[in-house]
Amino acid sequence: MARIESLGFAPPPPFPPGEVLRGEVRAFLAEHLPQRAGTRGVGSWGGHDREFSRKMGARGWIGMTWPRRYGGHERSALERYVVLEEMLAAGAPVTGHWVADRQSGPLILRVGTEEQKQAILPRIAAGECAFCIGMSEPDSGSDLASVRTRAAAAKGKGGGGFLINGTKLWTSNAHCSEYMILLARTGEAGEQRHGGLTQFLVDLKATQGISIRPVHNLSGDHHFNEVVFEDVFLPAANVLGEVGGGWRQVTSELAFERSGPERFLSSFTLLVELTRVLGADPSERSRIALGRVVAHITTLRRLSRSVAGMLQAGANPAQQAALVKDLGTTLEQEIPEIARQLIDAEPDRASTQDFVTVLAHTMMNAPSFSIRGGTREILRGMIARGLGLR
Repeated sequence: MARIESLGFAPPPPFPPGEVLRGEVRAFLAEHLPQRAGTRGVGSWGGHDREFSRKMGARGWIGMTWPRRYGGHERSALERYVVLEEMLAAGAPVTGHWVADRQSGPLILRVGTEEQKQAILPRIAAGECAFCIGMSEPDSGSDLASVRTRAAAAKGKGGGGFLINGTKLWTSNAHCSEYMILLARTGEAGEQRHGGLTQFLVDLKATQGISIRPVHNLSGDHHFNEVVFEDVFLPAANVLGEVGGGWRQVTSELAFERSGPERFLSSFTLLVELTRVLGADPSERSRIALGRVVAHITTLRRLSRSVAGMLQAGANPAQQAALVKDLGTTLEQEIPEIARQLIDAEPDRASTQDFVTVLAHTMMNAPSFSIRGGTREILRGMIARGLGLR
């Protein structure tokens, strides 16, 4: 533990009330997701069910840590963590509120205007408002500072504003979201790469000039999108935070995206199905492999809960979140390989066997695990800088 603390992690606090809440969440899931097959739960935070999100909002499980005046419930980050990991472990369809609850809402709460907070946060907390993230662009890879989408001052518009031109790529669930938080360049040519970036609130349903085009992944699913902005006018009131402050805002936002249990539970359904197939008396080889995976998940869970406590305390644990994400996605990608070594079965999405279909789905999606939220190379560079190694 001394080694973990030397990396800047605080010991996660004991949390007995969380077990009461955990029981409530499990009872809710048993009622609203009865006999949920592994094949249905494998997508989890890729599953979009707005009615399920509304039910969660009615229980007070979205915007849990936010002030009551904005529709929140003033509960702790650790209580939110309990709800989150139970939802993910059960494979609940959380996409309808996922991004808004995890990072867009907290960002608005931190840097938004009072008008923005009052207009949007209560809708998120009720499960009525979904968000997507407008960061990645074509030909940029993970170099977020190379953003080329341009926000130029609009001339001749009453009250001022900006004209947006550019393209965002890999935008998850833009086609079923009400809002995007867009990162665009407002600075002058020649300005430092990290300067001159600004975030905007974009109403995807009411704003003219936006085209959303589907991008299907290897498995044929449609989560990703290309979002094109052509002379899109955004009033000055749509600026989120400070003009030119986008880089600082977006890097702090990524701590929310990188540190949660979704960074090590994406393959959890496959682990459950693998355990079922191996049965009550697995071989010694299987016991060793499962024991190793469970030990890694236990450690990652401790680190992730530690980051949740740090966020609750108002810290910006960007380095610690990057470490959780890198270690977590590495394990997620190892689990399907371990499953294939232990069970002689060909992955097949059309199979009637849960293990085989879950294995197929996980294998086809696993390559993306180490890309979303920042590639492994970017994260390790951040960790090295934080440790003073570069």
